Amino acid sequence: MTLLRERVDRRQAAPPGRGGGLLTGLLLTARPKQWVKNVLVIAAPAAAGELFTRGTPTRLALVFVLFTACAAAVYLVNDARDAEADRAHPVKCRRPVAAGRVPVPAAYAAGIILGVLAPVAAARLCPPEVAALLTAYLVMQLAYCVRLKHVLVVDLAVVTTGFVMRAVIGGLALGIPLSRWFLITAGFGALFMVAAKRYSEAVQMTGKAGATRALLTEYTTGYLRFVWQLAAGVAVLGYCLWALEEGGVPHTSVLPWRQLSVVAFVLAVLRYAVFADRGTAGEPEDVVLGDRALAVIGLVWAAMYALAVADW
Repeated sequence: MTLLRERVDRRQAAPPGRGGGLLTGLLLTARPKQWVKNVLVIAAPAAAGELFTRGTPTRLALVFVLFTACAAAVYLVNDARDAEADRAHPVKCRRPVAAGRVPVPAAYAAGIILGVLAPVAAARLCPPEVAALLTAYLVMQLAYCVRLKHVLVVDLAVVTTGFVMRAVIGGLALGIPLSRWFLITAGFGALFMVAAKRYSEAVQMTGKAGATRALLTEYTTGYLRFVWQLAAGVAVLGYCLWALEEGGVPHTSVLPWRQLSVVAFVLAVLRYAVFADRGTAGEPEDVVLGDRALAVIGLVWAAMYALAVADW
């Protein structure tokens, strides 16, 4: 019995991170669950009705891969930098770097390699604007990891800007002009979800000081509620102004899909706000994919939007 216990102890104490263990750990550190956010690269081409034009899917797939590589680089560097702090966190201590499955130097090396290769590949394979945006994204996110995530309001702006960059990079890759309504709706829609997430974290950490982001102790739940409500209102207003813009009224459809899509858009915002108000709006992808009603509303909105764009 003692011999068996010693064997188990040796296995548990064996240094992780070799062979497949290291590769798996690096992959997990790159947050594959978060890659769904990068699907936003199709936003601008979809809004312009050019999603299925010749060559577009291939170029968007390339942009998706490049942006995913940049995001993975940031996650790797962030976890390597925060390894010590994460070990004291009840949840983050399970991250591969904090848990010792991935050595800190290996995480830094993988992050740097991805962070260099992605913009270089973009410079060779995409328009210059794409490489410039990816470089700006990396610089901004690394500054966020080092300093900006500790600055009130700026942290919200940086995370929101990351979502907007995802939404516009597809347009830059295809040379599609970005309308003011698209930028307003995308920007404030992203701020709505970011602030709702922070609000939910603040609500859930009540009475658990130190168990999550330190900056949340400096925000009040009232302020964060104000931010997500304001952002939701501006996003809805921007979308309504686009839908009701006189120059875009359809002329051939039986139904005014452009205007009708406002109903689905507002319903989607209201449904998401239910989770924000409860303090359960964590990761946006979990909220959207985890609620059947919200997913159905989203599909209805997408269908209406597609019909409106096709009628231009």
